[in-house]
Amino acid sequence: MIAVTRRVFSVASLAGVAAVAFPAVLRGQAKPRLVVIGGGPAGATVAKYVAKDSNGAIDVTLVEPLAKFVTCFHSNLYLGDFRSWDSIAHDYKLDAYGVKHVRQAASAIDRDKKQVRLADGSTLDYDRLVVAPGIDLAFDSVPGWSEEAAEVMPHAWKPGPQTQLLKTRLDALQDGATIVMVAPPNPYRCPPGPYERVSCMAAVLKKKGHSKSRIVVVDPKDRFSKMALFQEGWQAHYPGMVEWMDPKMHGGLKSVDPKTGTVVTDLETIKADLVNVIPKQMAGKIARDAGLANGTGYCPIDPATMKSAQDPNIFVLGDAAIAGAMPKSAFSANSQAKVVALAVRGELTGSRVFPARYANTCWSVIAVDDTVKIGGRYEPKDGAIAEVEGFVSKTGEDKDVRRQTSEENMGWYKGIVADIFA
Repeated sequence: MIAVTRRVFSVASLAGVAAVAFPAVLRGQAKPRLVVIGGGPAGATVAKYVAKDSNGAIDVTLVEPLAKFVTCFHSNLYLGDFRSWDSIAHDYKLDAYGVKHVRQAASAIDRDKKQVRLADGSTLDYDRLVVAPGIDLAFDSVPGWSEEAAEVMPHAWKPGPQTQLLKTRLDALQDGATIVMVAPPNPYRCPPGPYERVSCMAAVLKKKGHSKSRIVVVDPKDRFSKMALFQEGWQAHYPGMVEWMDPKMHGGLKSVDPKTGTVVTDLETIKADLVNVIPKQMAGKIARDAGLANGTGYCPIDPATMKSAQDPNIFVLGDAAIAGAMPKSAFSANSQAKVVALAVRGELTGSRVFPARYANTCWSVIAVDDTVKIGGRYEPKDGAIAEVEGFVSKTGEDKDVRRQTSEENMGWYKGIVADIFA
């Protein structure tokens, strides 16, 4: 029998503790590897915070084909002449933190090999993978509409050329024009977004002196986010210009025709000068193809970490995730990203992890100096992300309150884009 001295026991004990505390992924490997797919508010925030807060201990690669990101949030303000195009387009500056930006699209995920295949056929190995591809549009969800038809009836629900196309078409309208918006079914990116867009389009028409133009919203829902606030604002700022139609009023959307510019419902055919179709949505294709989504088209997650319910080495966040009570918004994505960054660092370096806490606020511009908001705090509860505190602007608020909310909105945008991209 070998005698065990106190010194030998102490050294052996420390070695055993180290083996337990030191993540297995680090043993025999120079650096653990994090690959992030998607450079929006979710993905870019994770990449930045993991690289920055791990002080180079984790190899971080961001897979995003764009060199400049145009934010979907505040793109309605560009349509309404509240912001310039350049003010919503942002360069990535994450290399300052050691993030490697691969300017290609991810074409596939091999979960068994823990590899991401890129558009050029090359691969990236990962120890942990963050999937934040945003949403895809279901082009076949509106009869008569398609990806090609979107060049005539734009969606502008993904930022970029579509946003500029909708702006060009809007600015070209003459008084007496009819705009039809086909609103999306739940769940979708930015719940108040379509109705803020209506407000911003109405602001452009009002500024041009239109007295005969109208905006018709054909909605599959019988209610929408901030409904009372928007309807109060439309009546106050754009009386008689906006007509919102729920299913009881239009009887159901039957089809759209890009060639004739018509929208057919069960009760009438509307001839429009501009049609904005915002269709049904789902998680980005890369997530669906990897088997991370369920029958809803979105990806179930662990509410405490945003880890995929399908794969313990993958996190899914932002618009692609099923995040319980949290809406699909930039604020939500940024908040979720910080929880994920903490969880990734904990798993790959053994750093301390704190309980998940999430937050969201959505601001909506109705008119100049008239902005409203909704938001809350969220925590994991009973297998989902649940709201623990909520707030919303009130109808009939004082003008100074709305003006302050407008300033708050602009200040938030300045802060969040710096937090994500700078």
